[in-house]
Amino acid sequence: MVVAQTPALVPRAQALARELGLAADVESLAPSTAPGLMLYIKAAGSGYCLELRDTRPGAPRPLSVDFSAGAFRHRRRQGLGRREPLARAVGLKPGHPAPEVVDATAGLGRDAFVLASLGCQVTLLERAPVVAALLADGLRRAAGETGTAPVVTRMRLLTADAADYFSQPDMHPSVVYLDPMFPDRGKSALVKKEMRMIRALSGDDPDADRLLNIARARARRRVVVKRHRLAPALGSISPDFSITGKTTRFDVYLAARAP
Repeated sequence: MVVAQTPALVPRAQALARELGLAADVESLAPSTAPGLMLYIKAAGSGYCLELRDTRPGAPRPLSVDFSAGAFRHRRRQGLGRREPLARAVGLKPGHPAPEVVDATAGLGRDAFVLASLGCQVTLLERAPVVAALLADGLRRAAGETGTAPVVTRMRLLTADAADYFSQPDMHPSVVYLDPMFPDRGKSALVKKEMRMIRALSGDDPDADRLLNIARARARRRVVVKRHRLAPALGSISPDFSITGKTTRFDVYLAARAP
């Protein structure tokens, strides 16, 4: 269900509903009281913002993608450095051009935004249409703000399955980045309420092992897999090396003929 906050936003709600194959509630102009997930288009400044809302009891606050607020704003003020674990994992080095990266499991685009902030050209792949719509809305608003517009020019979002994308014969990016969703075992960062909402839309990634193999066959330089710090290697395939932070680990698989 897609709901508009005001009559002026009804056409946008109807267009998005058609795009996603969902129903548009153009009668109530208010969030539904029926339990479940819904997309809500609300007024924001001179434009609008897309939110994912959960109307079930005990649900988290609405989820939207905002690259200008919270942790992103703090990190921009503090400065994003090429010595960050993620930057080192994808191979960013002083005096060298930033690599082209395909984020094959983009989700809400947080790591992709960091990489683009550091100069990488990033192609974001997201196969869950509603998640991709949230991300597209965040990129649209970021493109209109002075502090984030230059970063967004280095980000290209595609609503696509990574395996299908890499089936094209000419797809050989320098770096492929994977941050797959895994079954919720009742602990770790995946139990965060917002991740439960995303899981409800996109499910787990049972094909993550296969995607790693596909990515390794396509990447010219390396594949980087984000893992929880103590998690086993994806598919039990040992990486060439790992970069470990406080809560996460980046497993790096070098291409056989990395330049």
